[in-house]
Parts: sequence; C-alpha cells; structure tokens
Amino acid sequence: MRVPVVHQQARRRRARYARLLWNGAEVLVTLGVVLMLLVVHQLWWTNRQAREGAERKVQALEREWEGEGEGKGDLGAENGEGRAVVGGSGSGGGSDSSRDGSGAGSRRAPDSASATDPRPRWTQAYAILTIPRLGLRVPVAEGISKGNVLNKGYVGHYPGTAQPGRAGNLALAGHRNTHGEPFRYINRLRRGDRIELETPAAVYTYVVDRTLAQTSAGDGGVIREIPRSAVRAGYGYTEPGYYLTLTTCTPEYTSKYRLVVWGKLGSMRPR
Repeated sequence: MRVPVVHQQARRRRARYARLLWNGAEVLVTLGVVLMLLVVHQLWWTNRQAREGAERKVQALEREWEGEGEGKGDLGAENGEGRAVVGGSGSGGGSDSSRDGSGAGSRRAPDSASATDPRPRWTQAYAILTIPRLGLRVPVAEGISKGNVLNKGYVGHYPGTAQPGRAGNLALAGHRNTHGEPFRYINRLRRGDRIELETPAAVYTYVVDRTLAQTSAGDGGVIREIPRSAVRAGYGYTEPGYYLTLTTCTPEYTSKYRLVVWGKLGSMRPR
C-alpha cells in the first residue's frame, strides 16, 4: 500500500516545528540560567567578597593604630606628656564643653585632634565608621569612586567636604545594595542614634538629628558646608556647625533618588 506523499510532508513539517520549539526552549533555559547566575553574583557573591575585604581592612587599620599608639605612648611618657595633648586641652580641660558639641571648647578640641591625623590619600582607607544600631563597622576611604572605593564595600568620603571632627559637613556615601551594601539599612536610623568615626588620633561621636527620605540624585545641597537640600524646601540647616551626612541610593535596587541622614558632632575622645 502506497503512503500518500502529503502525509510524509506533513510529518516532516511537524518534525521541523518540534525541533525549532525544542531549540528555542533550550535557548530560553540557557538564558534563564545565565541571568540567574548574574543575579546570584551581583546580590550574593559581590556582597560576600566586599564584606570580607572590608572586615580585613578594619582589622588591618586597628592593628596599625594600636602599633602607632604604643609608640606615641612611650614617647609621651619620656616627655612627661599624656594623651590629653591630642585633644589640645591639658589635664581633662574641655571635656565638659565637648560633651554636646556646643561651646568654644568643643570647637577647638575636635579641630586640634584632627590636625594630628595624616592627610588621607586618594582611595585609601583612613578611618572606621561604626553605627551600633545597625551593627556596622566599615572602613572609610577618600573619594567616592565605585571601582576603587564603594565596590570594595567601603564607605567613601566626598572630596572637599570636612574631615572627622572638623567644622563644616563631613559627607559620606555607601552602597545600599550589592558590593557589601554598608548603607542598606540607614533608613532605620532614628534621632539620637550614635555614629562613630575613628581615626588614628581620636574617636568622634556624631548623633543622628534629621533624615531626608528622598531627594534627587543631583541634590548637591545636602553635602554643602551647611547642608540644606536644594530640591526639598525646608530640609537641612541654616547655621554653621559640625555636621555628618550619610547618602545612599533609594528605593532599594535602584539609583534614581538619594536617601540622606544628617547628624551633629556630639563628643570627641583621644585614642
């Protein structure tokens, strides 16, 4: 019995369609796996690498400062000097006035201590940021380059803004997602929370004062010497002071807007 040619042609067409569908499904599955691996790399692996690197850097800074402190302590003992020299206030003088960051004494003590800190080199970690409420302890490096600073899991210091303990506005930036995401939860900070900045010379404690939940990415007013939003009227300050500004992207997993947390210098203690 002869098989009609039309049936053979139909089977061949169906076979071709099946192969095309199978090949298309393979391509889609492969693309899905690749995308999933990229997501895992971005959201998990970069965080793990950056956090481990940042932790090692914090430990290295602590070891370095401990060694420097021992050397300075020996030299001070030989000269009959104590740690109070770092604060520029003699034997305990100025401690009361620096307690809340107000008064002439508090303005001199932080500046004199900062003067003993080495000038930070570009992209090099030179301080440690600690936020007890968030369980965060992370290096601070000069500059806000992604490749050389932020993507290492570090917090970056905006060039041209104040240094720890100095008058003006100390402005810092950090990733909210991926690459260690040190600033992921700064939206949880509340007024009165402590933020510490540790340098080779001193530990400066800032106190959270205000939060700007969302502003444009180009709102440069928030990191000026007297921080005040150029976009959101009424957010910021009008008087000179000793300010700290933390900035990060918002909403999460986007870089469309900026979240800002402001604090004021509360106290300083020499190392």
